[in-house]
Amino acid sequence: MAKQFRRKIYDRLLEWKRECRGEYAILIEGARRVGKSTVARTFGKNEYKSYLTIDFSDLKKDTFEIFENGIGGDFDTFFMKLQVSEGVALHHRNSLIIFDEVQLYPKARQMIKHLVADRRYDYLETGSLISIMTSAENILIPSEEIRIRMHPMDFEEFLWAMDDTVTVPFARNRFENRIPMGDAMHRSVMSKYREYVIVGGMPQAVSAYLDGKDLGRTDGVKRMILDLYHSDFSKISSRTGAKAEDIFRNIPSMLSRTNRAFSPGTIKKGSRTREYVDSVAWLEDSMAANVCRLCTDPDVALNLHLNDDVFKCYMADTGLLVTQSFLANVATPDEVYRSLLFDRLSVNKGMFFENMVAQELTYNGHKLVFSAFKNDLGRKYEVDFIIVKGKKILPIEVKSSVSRKHASLDAFIEKYGRRLGERFVIHPKDLSVENGITYLPIYMAMFL
Repeated sequence: MAKQFRRKIYDRLLEWKRECRGEYAILIEGARRVGKSTVARTFGKNEYKSYLTIDFSDLKKDTFEIFENGIGGDFDTFFMKLQVSEGVALHHRNSLIIFDEVQLYPKARQMIKHLVADRRYDYLETGSLISIMTSAENILIPSEEIRIRMHPMDFEEFLWAMDDTVTVPFARNRFENRIPMGDAMHRSVMSKYREYVIVGGMPQAVSAYLDGKDLGRTDGVKRMILDLYHSDFSKISSRTGAKAEDIFRNIPSMLSRTNRAFSPGTIKKGSRTREYVDSVAWLEDSMAANVCRLCTDPDVALNLHLNDDVFKCYMADTGLLVTQSFLANVATPDEVYRSLLFDRLSVNKGMFFENMVAQELTYNGHKLVFSAFKNDLGRKYEVDFIIVKGKKILPIEVKSSVSRKHASLDAFIEKYGRRLGERFVIHPKDLSVENGITYLPIYMAMFL
């Protein structure tokens, strides 16, 4: 079993077990290698008398034949054969059956309806989203299935992996009370956060990093994960998959520009955004990328004013973005990363900061939205993110430098002031509140 890290989704599984009592199965959806299988097995081991994992990526011949033959209304025989084939004893209402990588065998997912109705055991499915969507095209999706999404590890989970359980609660208290961290504490947390940005939140990469702090080895793991993602794109229909791969590969180059909005010309000269809409939707649904759309008239009903033709693409894991940005540096990844870690490398850090904020907002369930607008004099401005809290919208501008200049945010406040709640600038410095604007250190983006 892969290394077990404490994950917040575990509490969601506990809630499902407690409240559903076998009336629904649960499906953990997510991109490749975010830790779905590991958390499922850990949950089965800790919370049940026994658990049985059916890994559809490595199915034994005997088990395959059991599923091929189906239930046929004889649950007793079906479960008896399954226990003998897998060598695990199942206990009524105290065993969990895991369908791992269920997208590889859609027939098993369709059986969930009947298995749940039998009510003997609990059922947990895991699947990678691109393959799930492709494989579900010709089956009836069971209504007895709750779906939850799993993301890469957030900053707090990363610190848990490093046996640090105190930093985030302390930072959260400072955030809630709008009190500065203090110079020494802020520097310490920023150092840890830079580690997190570079390593990322993919459990395999975190595990490699913790095993000797070898950034070169960690980079190798991330390159392997990126290869898996590109392999997944080939499972989509040829045209959509090829374009999705092109978009994914070009995310770093698009984010490195001053105007980070999606530009089809970056991928293929003369192409139009409309040609890539379906592929962008696939990327977003796969959770390999986070898509931020333009809001043409910012108010609390953001969904009513979205322009689907103007958007920005971020990578779901900033650690993978860092690796993809330096793929050409095959010989010296460790040197490059250590320069990044100690802030000694001249690169566009703004793209990593902005990607990180997009990642944190997505983890917290926010729909990613930005605003591009003109003031009364016709000058163009752009605010990086907008979120809704209560009856107000909260604008967020991301700065990778220590500058107190924020012309876009000022113009946004002047234009939409009555609609706004708190206004945020996310930057590398400590928390402060000045002239009605809250300046947050980037590691506090996770609290928004």
